[in-house]
Amino acid sequence: MTETNAVKREDRSAGGLAVEVIETSSLGDRSYLATDGEVAVVVDPQRDVDRVIAAAGRLGVRITLVVETHVHNDYVSGGLELARLTGAEYGVAAADEVPFERRPLSDGDVVELSPRMRLRALATPGHTFHHLSYALEGEDGPVGVFTGGSLLFGTTGRTDLLGEQQSEELARHQHASARKLAAILPDGAQIWPTHGFGSFCSATQASGDSATLGEQKRSNPALVLAEGDFVEQTLAGLDAYPAYYAHMGAQNAAGPEPLDLREPARAEPDELRRRLHHGEWVVDLRSRKAFVVSHLAGTVSLGLDGPMVTWLGWMIDWGAPITLVGESREQVAEAQRELARIGIDKFAAAAVGSPEQLAADPGQLRSTTTATFADLAAALDGNPAGKPAPEVVLDVRTNNEFAASHVTGAVHIPLYELKDRISEIPAGAVWVHCGSGYRATAAASLLEAHDLVVVLVDDAFGAAAEAGVPMTHRS
Repeated sequence: MTETNAVKREDRSAGGLAVEVIETSSLGDRSYLATDGEVAVVVDPQRDVDRVIAAAGRLGVRITLVVETHVHNDYVSGGLELARLTGAEYGVAAADEVPFERRPLSDGDVVELSPRMRLRALATPGHTFHHLSYALEGEDGPVGVFTGGSLLFGTTGRTDLLGEQQSEELARHQHASARKLAAILPDGAQIWPTHGFGSFCSATQASGDSATLGEQKRSNPALVLAEGDFVEQTLAGLDAYPAYYAHMGAQNAAGPEPLDLREPARAEPDELRRRLHHGEWVVDLRSRKAFVVSHLAGTVSLGLDGPMVTWLGWMIDWGAPITLVGESREQVAEAQRELARIGIDKFAAAAVGSPEQLAADPGQLRSTTTATFADLAAALDGNPAGKPAPEVVLDVRTNNEFAASHVTGAVHIPLYELKDRISEIPAGAVWVHCGSGYRATAAASLLEAHDLVVVLVDDAFGAAAEAGVPMTHRS
């Protein structure tokens, strides 16, 4: 079981209740299974519900209720399918109009799961208009709250997913909702958010791995800032979010189809070459360290050791044919699972093997020149040390990252815009970087496919200034 598919840990709550955390680190989200030892409720399950069913089986508990905090925009929900498979009730906000059978839940509704465990719905609009949080109550009262995209660790869910014209109103709702939770729940209540672990659904970067409501009262902007200051800070911090979000809400509201993880058709070397020749998305799932040593010309590097699903889903034209290339069938299967979580579950083909095994012609094999920020500093001083001299320094980080600090004179094109803006890059050798090397490797592969001369700066951006690279910082 990989980290992105893992049941990360078990949190023990007061009153004999237990909360199992089901981590999807590749999307920055968590699902939860809460139980009294006999029955269980599942909150915000991902599409691959076999992980949840396995957790319930390991604990020897029966899932009787599945609930959603909101209609999700960053992944396809597994809630409807999990309810079908287990016979559980499916709880969704009463205000959300959906075509499938569900238990409509509104502010204050209480579901008695057992004599020892209750779930109380709390209206917490902000991330969406109909957002619900769920207080988990034991025999002695509330022990925690599932906050979805409301109150996160050190931040809140973003408020612009329904359109910029709604973002200010929702930010005001978000502030009020956080304070509502703080007012009606005890300081010792655990907070169990769905977003905030790298998800673009959080307004700003979350901090920490766990928290109580009392701890958040001392640090969370929604609980320490006045409404106006919170709204201003929240709106100012919002950056672009993945393009695939446009498809998630509609799919969840309609009722997602059951998941199909059967292997794609196998592509032989000649077929791979044909797909590459036609400019299709052929995705190399190996680590970037392996990619730079050898790869097929035209393949795009999005290794499973990073947020492959986010960046592929963000960059592609929705519905474009995708071929997965991995070192093993297990790599391809993992990529399928990851991509199915955002509704990409139809593939043109897959191929397994080394680049040398998959090349129809040795002339397809390529390698990528790499460098560090120290190399870039030396090259900018006129000492490229055998590498192509940098005519262009390309920064593919997000807008907020670039605005905070960047290499002086760098050209900025975020990775998610690069495929449509390559013609804007000035002529000459391109030294491309990001924050760590993952996005820059993807960018380098796109640039190489357009026959540009590329040097990949595979280094942490924090090392740039110390290495002597000239920097421009936000004043």
